Amino acid sequence: MTRGYRDRADDSLLTLLGDLPELVRNLVTAEINAAKAWVSRTAKDAGIGSLWFVIVLFLLFWAIPVLLAFGIIGLASWWPAWLAALAVFVFLFVAIAVFGLLGVLRFRKVVKRENPGQAVATDFRLMKESDDDEF
Repeated sequence: MTRGYRDRADDSLLTLLGDLPELVRNLVTAEINAAKAWVSRTAKDAGIGSLWFVIVLFLLFWAIPVLLAFGIIGLASWWPAWLAALAVFVFLFVAIAVFGLLGVLRFRKVVKRENPGQAVATDFRLMKESDDDEF
């Protein structure tokens, strides 16, 4: 139950200390309610934003074949259709190989990197070995 604002200048120290638990409870309750409202608004905005990205990915899924068909048709004005399709396929295959190689190289960096759990285990092992050496 929230009370209105009032002048507390004349209240005694014991009265103020007696009101402290209620004030703290009200503060904690207000902070929890504010956090709930923030989480609710953030989740709603994130959900709507995710929906827009799903729509973008759906449209991109259909735009890429259209672009490839455009490339094949454009090249077919100079070359036979089969050669134009083959050239676009080879271009895609080379792009797939290059991007796949870049991805593999990046994941090798990730695998070589020591994670914090391994670092703690290594430190613990070294400390244990140094303690064993002292005795």
